[in-house]
Amino acid sequence: MLRLRLSLAGDRAEPLGAELAAIEGVDRLSVVPALDGEAVIVADVLNPASEPVVAKLEAVGVSPHDYVVTRLDVVAPDPFEHAHAPGEATIGWLELLGRARSNSRPLARYLALMAIAGVIAALGVVKENGILIVGAMAVSPDLLPLSAACVGIVSRRLRLVRRAVGTLVIGLALVGAVAALVTYLLGALGFLHADFSVASHGLGGLTRTDYSTVLIALAAGVAAMLTFETRASAAVGVAISVTTIPASAYWGVAVGNGEAASSGGALVVLVVNVSLLLISATATLASQQWLSGRRD
Repeated sequence: MLRLRLSLAGDRAEPLGAELAAIEGVDRLSVVPALDGEAVIVADVLNPASEPVVAKLEAVGVSPHDYVVTRLDVVAPDPFEHAHAPGEATIGWLELLGRARSNSRPLARYLALMAIAGVIAALGVVKENGILIVGAMAVSPDLLPLSAACVGIVSRRLRLVRRAVGTLVIGLALVGAVAALVTYLLGALGFLHADFSVASHGLGGLTRTDYSTVLIALAAGVAAMLTFETRASAAVGVAISVTTIPASAYWGVAVGNGEAASSGGALVVLVVNVSLLLISATATLASQQWLSGRRD
């Protein structure tokens, strides 16, 4: 459930309150007089009603600075009954869109974490250390822009899709570039054997696609969207990054070691995985929207 709090001129409060109360899913609405002729409207809003409520506020010219929508976690008197209230099982699209917008930009923290993931993954590829590669996947936040792009596709917001996909591409390119730089420096400083070749490593599977590549990427896409909705991205992000970070790092290490010719397969794997992730996660979100509509 969501809580709406809105302040505006007192002479507009009563008519707007009546219009909001008429929207299905808006309950316990109250209009409280405030100082300087203002009034405050407070109401409980079920998730499916959040978009109609915001649309109504925009239609009557209420500024985004004059209202706030927050999430409520109800624990009494009967949280089980409340959790299964009509319409409350549907996705909170307003919240999803807000999170998607905030995660679709290449913020400094996102870029820093992707760069760190590139360093760790590069060392994992060089040393053939699976633990380091898993650590890099845990650090990587690439789940966030990927899920944001899927939200944009389902909600038909092309600008959001372009921004999120761009952020994802920038992050994965940064992982590869950092991995290339780390490998080059290791070689220049003499930490790599003269006969070191990433192509002869046991991680050569990162350059080939088969049925397992497809199945893993599709399953990871479903997990990506479900965790994005439930705020469990930190716990499950490593499952999604298994399809992106290793291939990006392998490509970077190959380039940094002067083996660019053998890195093409890793790029193909990366493109295939990202495409399947987007398809699977988008289909998951779209099917939830369709099922929610049928329940309503």
